[in-house]
Amino acid sequence: MKTIEKTYEGHSLGLNMLFVLLNFAGVFCIVLGFHERFEESHTLYRFLGFVFLISSIGGFIIFKGKKLFSAVLRVLVGSLFIVSGLVKANDPIGFSYKLEEYFEDGALAYRIKEWLGDPSFSLEFFMDYALELSVLICVIEIVLGVLLIIGRWMKFTTITSLLMMLFFTFLTWHTANCDSSSKFVDRDTYYLTDPVASMKMEQVKQKDSGVKIVSKNDEKVVIDEMKQPQCVDDCGCFGDALKGSLGRSLSPNESLWKDIVLVYFLIWILAAVKITKENTLDENKYIIPGSLLVILFFSWVFGWYFPLLFGAVAILGSLIILREKERPYLVFIFVSALTLIMTTYVLMYQPLKDYRAYAVGSNLIEKMNDGVQGVYENVLVYKNKKTGETKEFLATSEEYTKSKIWENSDWEYVSMTQKEIVPTKIPSITEQFNPFIAVSEISEDEKKLKVVQQKLEEAKVPILKLMNTQDSTTIEVPLSEYAPDAYNESGYVVVDTMEMIDPNLTEISVRDFIVSADKIILLSVKSLETANWKYIERLKAIEKEVEKRGIPFIMITSATREAIHQFKKKYDFDVAVFVNDETELKAISRSNPALLVIEKGVVKEKNPHRLIPKPEVFIKKYL
Repeated sequence: MKTIEKTYEGHSLGLNMLFVLLNFAGVFCIVLGFHERFEESHTLYRFLGFVFLISSIGGFIIFKGKKLFSAVLRVLVGSLFIVSGLVKANDPIGFSYKLEEYFEDGALAYRIKEWLGDPSFSLEFFMDYALELSVLICVIEIVLGVLLIIGRWMKFTTITSLLMMLFFTFLTWHTANCDSSSKFVDRDTYYLTDPVASMKMEQVKQKDSGVKIVSKNDEKVVIDEMKQPQCVDDCGCFGDALKGSLGRSLSPNESLWKDIVLVYFLIWILAAVKITKENTLDENKYIIPGSLLVILFFSWVFGWYFPLLFGAVAILGSLIILREKERPYLVFIFVSALTLIMTTYVLMYQPLKDYRAYAVGSNLIEKMNDGVQGVYENVLVYKNKKTGETKEFLATSEEYTKSKIWENSDWEYVSMTQKEIVPTKIPSITEQFNPFIAVSEISEDEKKLKVVQQKLEEAKVPILKLMNTQDSTTIEVPLSEYAPDAYNESGYVVVDTMEMIDPNLTEISVRDFIVSADKIILLSVKSLETANWKYIERLKAIEKEVEKRGIPFIMITSATREAIHQFKKKYDFDVAVFVNDETELKAISRSNPALLVIEKGVVKEKNPHRLIPKPEVFIKKYL
């Protein structure tokens, strides 16, 4: 303890530790003071927060506690960086989807368009590199986390961390303040041969269309168009981990405040960077266990303890490397290699921890029904004409009824707003999961399924075949629509009766069938064109064995029916295929394709394309 006291105690180790706690309490109160859930007490929380914050800062100055506070913050921020980076590295494909959302012209780019006054500015070229960027961000975040903890290259590490957090703060600020009802000018260039160009030029002719031609030549046309922003409602800071473990992600405002707090902490670390050196052996006796405890806490929050193992290996391995004074740069290589090994594995197979609604063990029926209907109350606002004081009442409250404020001439009604009593929670699995097929596109492969046969049978309605006595032409009329007198007057007579599929039935959904079947094998293919069909023969053999045992085997994909026909013909794969929205297929599995075994709505197994089992293994294990 002597070394720590000499290094970190300042004028009083005990008091400086108290100021650390007081500073944290101040930050906590300020965040609560700006949280919408604590609106009624926001003045008190803000007041206490700033009092605690200013008092602790004064204490650090007087008692020389800056280095101690910096060490505590390095442990906290560094550990959070490691866990946050690992959560994203666990699902780099999912993180890349979030980056693609930000790269859309109507997302982050629209704000920069406005700032620069350049409607042609675009970030869409980054979309082709979203996956590479997601991996790079994960590596940088984890490396910085390790360096903060071990105290190496502190000026470089802290400035880089601060710049990274300032960028993330900008993203979360944009997310929290995005107004989907606003408008911005977007400029696009189209080749005249593009059908979209013709459509846009037609819109130019329409009044108030918000579309105008900027320039045009023999090859291209430049179009300005008023568009609405595409607001991203979830920054993706912790991937699907918070949603999967705690039931919801951070709101945009919560994410913004999280980043503001981290920026504040990093400013403190930067303020102490001149007196911060690489950890000594004695310092590591306290800093390393402290960091692992913080990682353990976040691992517990996320229900995933791999970050603790990874963090221990990364931190201790880095300390061993630093003993080689001549090659400290190997720390970068070592931590980066660890992260890349992990991301390579999950890219090849599947996330180590699946937080999505379709994870192995998930009950799909429960996930479809775990939403919560929001409860909202009307809030009436009255203002005192003399003092300017305002009062708010819940419209249905007894307090409002007893006050009879509307009868008081000193008070006037100002407005009515809505207050959220119970927040709305969207189900984990929404209506976007709805594999279906158009009735006109049903083939013999789909008709093999009893559920399709049953739905077609139930949809049959009596049809009358009528013949015109004058020209012998025939028409078919549903019995429910047949009016004898009207048709007899037109010269029609009944010549036959039959049954046909109700023309009002346009498609058949197998959503309910999938979650209710005793056992069903589901082949999820988010893209037929880019899918890896190395083990297609295994899939075909499994489908045949499954069919023999009367167990349904279906494939769901987002492809067109024409593409599905070409796929079946190319691989001679006679499988029932249903169409689903691609967004939901991405959530079902990052692998393309993936083979799922579902029993009574519970996902029992999910095999990525590289781990499709041999037919005999699949039969023995699942059938």
